[in-house]
Amino acid sequence: MTYMFRWMTLAAVFGVISWTSEVHAQNKQWVSLFDGKTMNGWEKVGNPKSVWEVKDGALSGSGPASMLVCTKGPYKNFRYHAEIKINDKGNSGLYFRTARRPGFSDGYEVQIDSTHADPIRTGSLYGMCHVYKRLAPPDTWFTYDLEVRDDVWRDRPVTRIKVTVNGDELYEYLDFDQTFKKGYFAFQQHDPGSKVSIRDVKVRQLADKDS
Repeated sequence: MTYMFRWMTLAAVFGVISWTSEVHAQNKQWVSLFDGKTMNGWEKVGNPKSVWEVKDGALSGSGPASMLVCTKGPYKNFRYHAEIKINDKGNSGLYFRTARRPGFSDGYEVQIDSTHADPIRTGSLYGMCHVYKRLAPPDTWFTYDLEVRDDVWRDRPVTRIKVTVNGDELYEYLDFDQTFKKGYFAFQQHDPGSKVSIRDVKVRQLADKDS
């Protein structure tokens, strides 16, 4: 009985180790959020006359103001990647940790703007850290990469937001207010004159304090 009990205990321990390793491995995997062909996994929120469609292998937004929300989630700590194109004088935004049915002020937003009248350009964490230099020309594909995770810095809880455009890491913003706790991903259709295109959208979840 003692031998059997030890064997069962050891098997249980190895089972826990195996399950933990599997979960950790899953956290390291990139997951595609857009299949390149359909709107599956995405939902329009806002003006019914706004248009979101798949065009030339990309999610494409035009018309009146609205949001396109990824229905998968919510997400808290992650790495996120997307390829994006905005038209001349167009304006859009990439939202994260946003509400399931968001308005423009719900969640963190990194700006998508090359030449719009709003001088806050692509690379900006809107309302928190602004970039005024044009990093990506209009009508040209560029890459957005984000790393977002809750952490502790000098004994203070913080949300770290690292922003990278076209492979160039711009900054890491430390939000000590931890303004938004967790949520969904979304894209903004800002106004009738804007046309935004998005492709290669994917996320990789991170465990707490994972690097």
